[in-house]
Amino acid sequence: MGDMIPLSVLDLSPVPEGSDAGQALRNSVDLARHAEALGYRRYWMAEHHNMPGIASAATAVALAHIAAGTRTIRVGAGGIMLPNHAPLIIAEQFGTLAALHPGRIDLGLGRAPGSDQIAARAMRRTLAGDTDRFPQDVMELMSYFQPVEPGQLLQAVPGAGLDVAVWILGSSTYGAQLAAALGLPYAFASHFAPGMMADAVALYRDRFRPSDRLAKPHVMLGVNVFAAETDGEARRLFSSLQQAFLNLRSGRPGKLPPPVDGLEARLDLRAKAMLDNALSCSVVGAPETVRNGIAAFIERTGADELMVTAQIFDHAARCRSFEILAEVYPALQKERQG
Repeated sequence: MGDMIPLSVLDLSPVPEGSDAGQALRNSVDLARHAEALGYRRYWMAEHHNMPGIASAATAVALAHIAAGTRTIRVGAGGIMLPNHAPLIIAEQFGTLAALHPGRIDLGLGRAPGSDQIAARAMRRTLAGDTDRFPQDVMELMSYFQPVEPGQLLQAVPGAGLDVAVWILGSSTYGAQLAAALGLPYAFASHFAPGMMADAVALYRDRFRPSDRLAKPHVMLGVNVFAAETDGEARRLFSSLQQAFLNLRSGRPGKLPPPVDGLEARLDLRAKAMLDNALSCSVVGAPETVRNGIAAFIERTGADELMVTAQIFDHAARCRSFEILAEVYPALQKERQG
């Protein structure tokens, strides 16, 4: 994909109805190999807990499986919810990944719990788990990747001196300020929380301070892409995510529902407004529709990189969706450069 704005994959390792986590994780490694062959730059997985439809709760373990099953694509967390963990533990986990797969590991850090209150309490029995400590925790974590100094009493083994690319994730302006202050790349969760995207990106670019990790601001934006042979088929596939979102927002998270026809027509105004709002950064359609939609999104946002996610029920259809995007993408970039 050369000089083009890179495309990356965010995989929530969806567990479809009638399936299980083992199959979801096997599907994930298959999709990762597929994405690698298609030229996607990175493959990220997210930490979510107490969610029957997402198989990547033990994120570092899931990523070890992905990295071992691929050769060149960068593999990482999008993200690790740092308040759930002691920074040293995460340094050791991602140090282990970097020791096994040098130069390929990304570590995106978020400050939300990535779970409900019950799961958050269960995880943090021995941690203060204070989100206000997030900046200090990030800096402590990054210090463990520095080379060991003489007389240093505590070190991450593996971890110290290893190359792990650290990113800040966010869905508000908070992470944008931190990423700018620390001179780190920034990924925004526009694929499900687009409300503050423009403000966060502007603030990050405006306040960015170069660091030894990054010379100029780098923004990656999340976008849902559901591509199929026809607009109608893509909209049908998209209905799985819409149903999952409605279930989640009404407090009943479950496995990924199978697609249905004509979902939009059956929704009441409130449900429709909620979906339109939460999923506004979505491109759904046939190849040409997707090409135009992605071009418009890049034009509107000025993203430096896109992180594409697709909660598609059928694994083959999911692979095909990423393939369609990779097929139409080079032409779109030529137009932008021409």
